[in-house]
Amino acid sequence: MKIAVLGSGMVGNALATKLVNVGHQVMMGSRTSDSKPAQKWQTAAGKGTQIGTFAEAAAFGELVLNCTNGANSIVALRQAGEAKLCGKILIDVANPLDMSQKPPTLTICNTDSLGEQIQREFLETKVVKALNTVNCEVMVNPELAPGDHNLFICGNDTAAKAKVSEFIARNFGWKRDNIVDLGDISAARGTEMYLPLWLRLWGVVGSPHFNIRVIHE
Repeated sequence: MKIAVLGSGMVGNALATKLVNVGHQVMMGSRTSDSKPAQKWQTAAGKGTQIGTFAEAAAFGELVLNCTNGANSIVALRQAGEAKLCGKILIDVANPLDMSQKPPTLTICNTDSLGEQIQREFLETKVVKALNTVNCEVMVNPELAPGDHNLFICGNDTAAKAKVSEFIARNFGWKRDNIVDLGDISAARGTEMYLPLWLRLWGVVGSPHFNIRVIHE
């Protein structure tokens, strides 16, 4: 499959590398076609890789992953272009964190979410919020957090969510039964607002390789 990974930071790097390793063709998109971090990734990842602008990557990908800085994701996706995202599944991995604050704070919360803002702006794109509640290394290797633990997805398109769940299970090794569908895209408010707690837990645990498990009757 041809996959676009928008964003050349640690999250985009981890996801893009894993997807190349399991046999996909991956194009990493950045603000400029000669992004130094993207070039570094391509050199390390090797065959099956391309780099380009957000727009070039979005045009390339049959599936698009938004791994951009959440505070700037809307701008990045506008650069990718509505027409190039139309009809495609967009897995939104980003969290709207203001990294200038210590600890980081959310730029969107309570009555809205980044996932919802993306879906409102790109009406013909099937936005599925996923993978944003764990560290990027756990995203692609869930066994780093021992035992059974949960990943959450949400979105307005039921078929798209089913495809994303299967994609995550097949490519990243998550147990299908551990992926919890929270409903429509408004549930992104909850998964994004989990981040302040996640950051505090990281400080307590001393490692980002942890997750949570939902236990119920």
